[in-house]
Amino acid sequence: MITEEKVLAALRHVDDPDLKKDLVTLGMIQQLNISDKITFDLVLTTPACPMKDMMVNACKTAIRMMVDPNISVEINVTSQVSSTRSEDAVLPGVKNVIAVGSGKGGVGKSSVAVSLALALRQSGASVGLLDADIYGPSIPTMFGVKEAPPMIQRDGKQWIVPIEKQGIKLLSIGFMAAPDQAIVWRGPMISSAFRQFVNDTEWGELDYLIIDLPPGTGDVQITLSQMVPLTGLVLVTTPQEVAMADARRAVSMFKMPSIAKPILGVVENMSYFVPDDMPDKKYYIFGQGGGKRLAEETGIDFLGELPLIQGYMAMADEGRINAESEVFKPYLALAAEVARRVSIVNSTAV
Repeated sequence: MITEEKVLAALRHVDDPDLKKDLVTLGMIQQLNISDKITFDLVLTTPACPMKDMMVNACKTAIRMMVDPNISVEINVTSQVSSTRSEDAVLPGVKNVIAVGSGKGGVGKSSVAVSLALALRQSGASVGLLDADIYGPSIPTMFGVKEAPPMIQRDGKQWIVPIEKQGIKLLSIGFMAAPDQAIVWRGPMISSAFRQFVNDTEWGELDYLIIDLPPGTGDVQITLSQMVPLTGLVLVTTPQEVAMADARRAVSMFKMPSIAKPILGVVENMSYFVPDDMPDKKYYIFGQGGGKRLAEETGIDFLGELPLIQGYMAMADEGRINAESEVFKPYLALAAEVARRVSIVNSTAV
């Protein structure tokens, strides 16, 4: 006779490869039902989990080896994004805040932030994207948005309502200024604008809020470390030494005891050039392996390489990035890896 105890005992032999505990102990097996077949929900810590197919197969194998080799097993894969956040006054409905930064400008940080947001949304997560690069906002161009965000009045206070595009909640200073208008502000004004974007915006319930930081280690980064409960930072560099030198400084800043924010890892952008007419060719025009060396030197994880693809650049310039296009596949892999790191950080947080 097949019992719930026997099925759960079998599933205790299946571990989450990242969290290093079995699925039953982690509470990831839910709605178990036994009739002429075995059905249950496998509740993952993120919809972007790169290991889900492997875990499904491991569950079926364990049941067939330890319970009944002929029983039909149906697994409904769902997710509940993990978080260690407590309900507080800052971004109370946001489960995870991920900053995307760089030591140097021009390394494609905004492209990575936008693509990460789109890829996480594509996986089924609820996502917001805050463009904190006040001097050089890129989000309006990359999403093709020109209108200003609406305002609402609630509890005697004015709230900014993010603009929604492709299922992502967006906010940028670029929505509030003409495309050719320079933002000529001193540091305190920059910090004040960032605080307003965080505290006075109706972000609602989100699995992930991606913050596109300005390059460097200045006012926004300091304000971020002081007021935002950051889950982790993704650091973007290119292979050249000149970019990595500045990236090292950014790593140093976020490791300072007074700041001490988790660094999820390093992304090497523009790793190689792939011609549209020769997709199997790779040209390492900026050098090779710099991001991986940086990760090894600084003791942080390497999240992967992103290519320089003409088709992707054209989509970004025209505000029509498509998460289902062939050229977007490297960014889906990156999002899965970042989501995996977030789950690990949350599982090990005290």
